[in-house]
Amino acid sequence: MIDIVVIGAGIAGLTCAQQLRQAGYQVVVLDKSRGVGGRFATRRLYDTRADHGLRAVTPQGSLSAQLIQVLSDRRLLQLWPRQVAFLGADGVLSATVAAEPSYTSPQGASAIAKCLAVGLEILLNWQVQAIVADTGIWQITGMTASGKALAVAAKAVVVTTPAPQAQAILAKQTLPAEFLAALDAVEFHPCFSVMAGYKVTALNLPSWQTCEISHGNLAWVGLDSSKRPQSEIPVFVFQSTAEFAQKHLETSDLDAVARMILAEAAQLLAPWLATPKWFEIHRWRYAFPSRPLNQDYLSTTDPLPLVCAGDWCGDRLVESALQSGIAAAEAINRQLDKRSLLGADFFAHL
Repeated sequence: MIDIVVIGAGIAGLTCAQQLRQAGYQVVVLDKSRGVGGRFATRRLYDTRADHGLRAVTPQGSLSAQLIQVLSDRRLLQLWPRQVAFLGADGVLSATVAAEPSYTSPQGASAIAKCLAVGLEILLNWQVQAIVADTGIWQITGMTASGKALAVAAKAVVVTTPAPQAQAILAKQTLPAEFLAALDAVEFHPCFSVMAGYKVTALNLPSWQTCEISHGNLAWVGLDSSKRPQSEIPVFVFQSTAEFAQKHLETSDLDAVARMILAEAAQLLAPWLATPKWFEIHRWRYAFPSRPLNQDYLSTTDPLPLVCAGDWCGDRLVESALQSGIAAAEAINRQLDKRSLLGADFFAHL
């Protein structure tokens, strides 16, 4: 039997698992994806890569500032010098000043998550289907991507998936009404991200690296290849508005959705954006918390130690994920052996 199972290998889950591992617990992390990171997502494609989730890391608080410093010292992060543009409802494109410095990884955002995952036991392609208390232990059942049924037993569980996914895997277990009500109150905005590569010369490229858009179906456009000087072709990432994503969320033909986004980018910014050399699209059902929990975690010991956490606990994404992960580790520790957690030294393992 495992001490603690952490479900979800995003930043909150990895942070929580590292805290508990450093304190001496046996920890296993489960995730349904092929890699770690959650929204710290990088797609490898056509001899290049693109960050289609988190745009960049910004210092939103003390924890994210520490993360930036540590990873910059290890040359995993670098400052992303960028010109920022704003497209108003009048169609006028104007330059604006970035509110804060942004940092990116030349290897892609997923490299940050891989660094946080060092030393952890992680089972990927593992879709958790249910968590049920049975004779004093948690039974976690699921299935691999190949269809093989799997099960693990643990003294305690930390769930760091988006709140609706946490609800689904906890549905077979009776839990306190106030716990479930708090989880149910969390809401998310969806988003589509389109990654596209172009065969154009540098003379055709815009003077900006990111562009905020105030109207229509596009919310943000980034010249993603500007993060990676070695990129052979220009790569853009387009992110839709929540309203557009909600309207097309269940569409089966995602390529058609991508073409709609590209067509609007062409109309608003540059005609050649409609005809990339290649493109791919990703659907984020739970892109940004629209109604966060506004506390670091949810916790119960009825019937057994259980904590739910994630960046949806706050509204600062990376900072909220780090803060929630550390707080979740402290909470589950109080319910178990009350060992000495290494909160002040969390970044020392990187």
